[in-house]
Amino acid sequence: MAVPKRKKSKMKVRQVKASKRCKPIQVNHCKVCGAPVKPHRICVACGNYKGKQVITV
Repeated sequence: MAVPKRKKSKMKVRQVKASKRCKPIQVNHCKVCGAPVKPHRICVACGNYKGKQVITV
């Protein structure tokens, strides 16, 4: 049976838990209209991507 040889320290346990924690969603702003947009996605408000008109809204 696999049993740990030594007790994990509090610091090591917290480091593991910190790496598994949910990261907040990154939000950028549209260069044209200033609306909040997720990275690498078309702006829903104006239809621009990287400053270029992609779809008509």
